[in-house]
Amino acid sequence: MSDKPTPEDVALWQKRLASQANNRAWTLAEILDRSPEEDEEMLHAAHAAMYFWEIVGDPSNHAHAAQLLAHVYALLRLPGPAAQYLSKSLPYFTQHDCAPWEKAFSHAIAANVASAEGNAAAYAKHYAEAQAAAAHIADPETREMFVATLRVVHAPNS
Repeated sequence: MSDKPTPEDVALWQKRLASQANNRAWTLAEILDRSPEEDEEMLHAAHAAMYFWEIVGDPSNHAHAAQLLAHVYALLRLPGPAAQYLSKSLPYFTQHDCAPWEKAFSHAIAANVASAEGNAAAYAKHYAEAQAAAAHIADPETREMFVATLRVVHAPNS
């Protein structure tokens, strides 16, 4: 009898780790006044999610993980990496038939990245598109998650 896990067991654990890291990064991203330690944990968790989703995820998981990294880097006011990860995620959400919540989040994160870059026009455009897409989010729990993201992105000129 072998103590070595099966490939299926390994994949299951990798999916669990990806999901756990993803959820932790989003939870930290929703905090308005994070400590430097929380910022670091948020960044590490987002990278961990990306790492595991790259192994066991599909293109949607990859796009969501890149989107999370774009958001985290924008929150940390690091526009270069934020734009890099946005370029890996935004095309997926704009070129595929995605759910309204996915479109809303993609534009909210794009607004956040534009803000970090100091691009006021793109910031206002994506923020307005995020709000328009959010109007079609039917699930109350999903809507609340979106609202939590907008609390940290802020409205242009606020």
